[in-house]
Amino acid sequence: PGGGRKVSRFGGGGNGQFAVCRPPLPACAMSSVGSKTELLNLLGDVKARVQDKLGIVDFPMPQFILIGKQSVGKSRLIEALAGETFNFISGTLGSRRPTVLEFRHVSTADASRWFVRNAETNQWESFPVAQVMQLVGQRHEELGENVSSEPIYVRIESAGCVDMQIVDLPGFRDFALDATKQQLAQKIEDLDLSFMRDKRNVMLCVEQAADAATMSSLQKCREYDPKFERTILIRNKLDKYYNDLTQENVAKWVDGHGDLPGHLVRFALTLPFWREGDQPPKPFRELTEDMNNEDLRQMQQRGLNPRYMDSIGFKNFSAFMERKIESMFVEAIGPVLDNLKKLKSTNEKETKALKTEWTETDPHRILTTTRDCGVSFAAALTHVMEGVLDSKPVMNLEEELKAFHKSHEANNTFSKLPSQDFAGLGDYIEYLRDEVKLATFDVEVNGGAQFRRLMSEVEIFLRFSEIAVETKKRDVIQARGVSMGSLTWRDVVVKLLANEAHLPLQRRVQYVGERIRWFFENQKEAVLEFMANLEGTPSANLYSPMYPKHAKIIKANEITKMLLFDTYDKACKRQLQQFVELFENMLTSTFSNPWVFLKGASGADMEEDPMADIPRDGMSPADWTKTRIPKEIQSRSGTETVLAQWLNEIPTEASQIDEAVDKVQMLVLKTYSFIRSQVCDQVELFSESFFKLPMLRRLEKDMSMIELSKEDEANYEARRSLLEEDIKGKESAFKEIDGCIQRIQDFKIKCEARNRCRAP
Repeated sequence: PGGGRKVSRFGGGGNGQFAVCRPPLPACAMSSVGSKTELLNLLGDVKARVQDKLGIVDFPMPQFILIGKQSVGKSRLIEALAGETFNFISGTLGSRRPTVLEFRHVSTADASRWFVRNAETNQWESFPVAQVMQLVGQRHEELGENVSSEPIYVRIESAGCVDMQIVDLPGFRDFALDATKQQLAQKIEDLDLSFMRDKRNVMLCVEQAADAATMSSLQKCREYDPKFERTILIRNKLDKYYNDLTQENVAKWVDGHGDLPGHLVRFALTLPFWREGDQPPKPFRELTEDMNNEDLRQMQQRGLNPRYMDSIGFKNFSAFMERKIESMFVEAIGPVLDNLKKLKSTNEKETKALKTEWTETDPHRILTTTRDCGVSFAAALTHVMEGVLDSKPVMNLEEELKAFHKSHEANNTFSKLPSQDFAGLGDYIEYLRDEVKLATFDVEVNGGAQFRRLMSEVEIFLRFSEIAVETKKRDVIQARGVSMGSLTWRDVVVKLLANEAHLPLQRRVQYVGERIRWFFENQKEAVLEFMANLEGTPSANLYSPMYPKHAKIIKANEITKMLLFDTYDKACKRQLQQFVELFENMLTSTFSNPWVFLKGASGADMEEDPMADIPRDGMSPADWTKTRIPKEIQSRSGTETVLAQWLNEIPTEASQIDEAVDKVQMLVLKTYSFIRSQVCDQVELFSESFFKLPMLRRLEKDMSMIELSKEDEANYEARRSLLEEDIKGKESAFKEIDGCIQRIQDFKIKCEARNRCRAP
């Protein structure tokens, strides 16, 4: 223990001073909270009823956790706090789960009483101490070579107990003989660290009273509590160092030779011990008292400064623990009460929602309820397509394309890439992002904004359509053939277009339809979230008040959700079929007579017409219209005139067949490019007309015609039975929470009354 000063491993101050071991209590703490035992029982029962019985993990209840390596004296420290010896029978593998020990000081008790909490009923059951040890041992042994975070609860009521509560964790294991034991050691360490991470837990770190620089458990505490704000160090087996301590080094040793930070609360003590196999030479409490007195005497004899004496001996430690736990629990009353009130409010809302669903799923009205939910869902889709803020889920274009391709991996009926020049989907994505530079490529959106981006992507996809094969001399000659009438080059071009150009566009139209279908099918969750998130927002007044109510029913009832989503998906499939059919009909009619399709729009050249500069007030409306109509009709023949010129340039002589083939091929390509441009320019119009608008208009009708099968009715009946159980559970939880709130409020009122009685 002697020696020179070392660099602190724990960020120590090294100034020979450390934190005073008496935590400050709130003013008049005891008078304001009543007896310590009553306070601990109150919050302990609240924890049992809420945190454990109701399964609510995140609850602001502080607790002490006992950590350290095996054989450092953790079990003997617990016995000292309990005031008697005992031995949990945990087999050769030791403890493998937490043990929550509740010590209750009962001054009038003639003998100690031991209790174990029943895991099923959550009630305390009294047993003889020997049976308690066996029950605890069984809970450890049933785990085999595994660990569990599910604790065992033990309570001791005794005149020799300290009023406190502590969680005894399995000890860290530095050495294991084989791989199985090493795995168990790692599982135990992971379990302990999970408790150490919880900032509500105060860590009681037990180490042997050796050189502070070798304290491995304290180092683990430092990893999760760097400032040692919730760590208390207990250096056990102080008696081994009596002979090494002198007046010159005793203060430095207590201070850790600079290896312990000054603000770390620490104690040094000796616990009762005797030779293994022998009986204690004295009653355990007397041995504890003797060891405490000997520690104080030895340190005083070596001239330890009085300000350090509060950190020596078991009595000072136990007194500190009583004050510490009292202050922690006093501070916890407010947060616990606030948390309980929030739980009560949440429970009331959940109970109300369950009762609403139970009412709505009545056999006599279940069909109406399902249809009403469906109609609301269909109406909400329109709002999502119009665009809503903060709607989830969302995705960018890269995520969208990857998800689409993944869902259509097995579908080879259409082209998934716009051109064979792309090596794969990643190549296409890079092209859209880096070369085309789609403005919303990286923006995460859904609904109408996503649909608009989809239209840009499919338009680009369509523009990659090319005639796959080169027109050959044989094809031109074969297409011309002979007929009863005159067969012109115009007819030849139409035949070649119908044979070679129709299919590439048709396959890409299938891609457009599949993309739109996939888009709508993936809006279901966005629509449902939109309906559910309206409640309590300023936007709620802009929409139907039934949206949140119906959203709760859909979310809570898998049968309703399945029926709605199935109807929705069928509507998407139907619209896909109609979209592809209508689009293909349009393409068929286009390629059967492309010259009509390519006529210019009426009025397209009016801005270039000199008459457009003539003021309308210069002539009557009728005269102006009479002048306009011939100009519009004339403008429609612009493209047709150009095509006619190209057709007339094709030679008809057999000797010039090679030149004719070249000119026909050029005309086929140019005509196809005109058609492709027209189709791509209008793809959004076709998508709106053939898919989106029919989908939105007909979906409500589809939802209003949902029918229930016998299986659906049986499933609803089973769901109602589950709802009844859930409602009973919520009502039981409400009683538990309300009872806890009432107990805490009554306790506070009682304490306030005591204060008034004590006031002068």
